[in-house]
Amino acid sequence: MLNIDTEQVSGVYHRKIGEVLVTAISDGYIDAPYAALQNISKEKAHTILSNEFRPTPPRISVNCYIIRCSGKIAIIDTGSGDTMGPTLGMLPKLLRALDISVERVDSILLTHMHPDHSNGLSDSMGGRLFPNAEVVVSEKDVAFWHDDAEMARANESQRVRYFEGARFQIAPYMDRIKPAGGDVFPNVKAVDLSGHTPGHTGYLVQSSGESLLIWGDICHVPDIQVRQPEVTMVFDVDPEAAIITRRQTFDMVSADRMLVAGMHLHFPGFSYMVRNQDGYRMVPENWAFTL
Repeated sequence: MLNIDTEQVSGVYHRKIGEVLVTAISDGYIDAPYAALQNISKEKAHTILSNEFRPTPPRISVNCYIIRCSGKIAIIDTGSGDTMGPTLGMLPKLLRALDISVERVDSILLTHMHPDHSNGLSDSMGGRLFPNAEVVVSEKDVAFWHDDAEMARANESQRVRYFEGARFQIAPYMDRIKPAGGDVFPNVKAVDLSGHTPGHTGYLVQSSGESLLIWGDICHVPDIQVRQPEVTMVFDVDPEAAIITRRQTFDMVSADRMLVAGMHLHFPGFSYMVRNQDGYRMVPENWAFTL
């Protein structure tokens, strides 16, 4: 039972995009070391975060998004399950709080197959946690994490955490995979945002003239990477491609004044981007008290 005196109310936030109901879910957070950031000194990263009144070293939000439309339910990313410690893995209890049983979920839309995004697919025995769902995921991501040559080039930690973990999580769904491309769910299109991983994918929600781009891991530490898009993360598979995609995405959403959401934006993650002479600025959307 929630202790209202010591615990925050559960991380759930609803946002309508036309006729589509999008629900942000906080799966929790990761306290990352400064060493996870590349192309920036520890001292500069610390200064930026301190000046923004953010935790130091960086505390990274982990978000998932539920899409409800046309009587169907999709979840974009499944969080980390019970594999990454007590500060993560909140998705299952919040689904229960929303009275969404796992049997009712029609589709899982994966942005990519990193553990904080896909380790909520399967239980510890390799069973499907979403028994009736198809999994939409980039074929490039599936191929990369199943490439034995790539796994052999990785260090031991990467082999276990990323390659073996991704294979284990996706295995029960291999006969239910739908490639991430074009229309993947009512009012939802897959968008190639590769770089962070070979098949990193965003999802564009469009309805009644409104749009939302759920951009996955375009940035992990927004307070730093929005102002300095050249800053990469140690777990970027292709850091240079990640920089290019990040800049292109920032340019697109700022030019189009498009609402975005992200798995590592501060919860609930709905924001706009503004470009000015100094670069980019993120403007969180005002909290909506009613739908």
